[in-house]
Amino acid sequence: MKKSDFNYNIEKYEMLFFENLSEKDRRLYAGLEAIKIGYYGVKTISDKYKLHKHTVRTGQKELLSEILVPANQIRKKGGGRKKKIDTVKDIVFIFITLLTNFTAGNPMSCGILWTNLTCLQVCNLLKEHSVKVSVNVVKQLFKECGYVKRKLFKNRTLKVVQNRNEQFEYIAKLQDKFTKEKSPRLSIDTKKKEMLGNFYRDGKIYTREALEVNDHDFNSFAEGIIIPHGIYDIEHNKCYLTIGKSKDTAEFVCDNLEYHWNNSLKKIYPDAKKMLLLCDGGGSNSCLHYVVKEQLQKLSDNIQMEIVVAHYPAYCSKWNPIEHKAFCHITRSWQGVVFDSYQIVKELAMKTITKTGLTVEVNINEKEYKTGKKASDEFLELMPVEFDEIIPKWNYSFKPKLL
Repeated sequence: MKKSDFNYNIEKYEMLFFENLSEKDRRLYAGLEAIKIGYYGVKTISDKYKLHKHTVRTGQKELLSEILVPANQIRKKGGGRKKKIDTVKDIVFIFITLLTNFTAGNPMSCGILWTNLTCLQVCNLLKEHSVKVSVNVVKQLFKECGYVKRKLFKNRTLKVVQNRNEQFEYIAKLQDKFTKEKSPRLSIDTKKKEMLGNFYRDGKIYTREALEVNDHDFNSFAEGIIIPHGIYDIEHNKCYLTIGKSKDTAEFVCDNLEYHWNNSLKKIYPDAKKMLLLCDGGGSNSCLHYVVKEQLQKLSDNIQMEIVVAHYPAYCSKWNPIEHKAFCHITRSWQGVVFDSYQIVKELAMKTITKTGLTVEVNINEKEYKTGKKASDEFLELMPVEFDEIIPKWNYSFKPKLL
């Protein structure tokens, strides 16, 4: 580059250099250049770099006094534009007074208050009291007064269940025991049924054009039913999902267990002599129906494995590991997608991954199942179920008949 070209572009390079400085460095650089120029330095630098004269003078004062702002700060403490809530007198008091008529409370806790007013509505109410503020200031006021946007928290038990805590403690002991023995700990459950067809589903996905679905979700227009049943291997963070097309029965559940045991789990646990099943206490896993126990005994005989069953207490199924370790992530993979075929349900579920390493293996069960079956007289007469001494209605086991 020629010297003449460099001189011609020097102002351009100075401006480029100046624009890449931080606010603090711009102020100090402008102050330094103004000191160099002398009497008209402030105005000259202000016009050149389009800075306020006060900013240039502040830079000068900082350099001349040799008291600079600490390296981790841009301005001195207390600098910058003052918040509206600090400048308007009694604004917090006015805000709380206005909210009084629009605030409700939690009858179980006097400290929990909530309001359904929007920030814009609060702005309009404050305007009526000669306080003009923006939506951002109202957000600051909510924060100042301890109001934070929250979702409803589903944590209150509907009913006090006898032996609830004892059962959770017993399940924890069982898990420790099976972990030490390196035996499979499986959490099982059936997810909410879905309709197959062009129906609306919650969630959003990236798409170039809007997806149109039926304006009504009538069962009569469904092309089939999707019954997702999961088996979650707690030790290896892996879910074995089965997509059923018929009914959610005890036979369906045990067929799924047998399929995934023979095709996958048996290879992972080649020396295991027993398995632990954790499940809720209703539906196809009911702790009250003997038809479920009969199917579990058949499963034990077929795979030649002792099966230990522990049910979660009533109203506690949300604590079943599969709910918050697998199903929530599979649901995310399915959100906003039209279930127009069983294949797409399977493919999306198989793509489910998490930071903790969750993987999903999927099978489609084509078998037809019938509801209304009862336990056979032979099973009821023999009653091979071994009930535990601790809460026997929720804890029992099956030992295989020797073949």
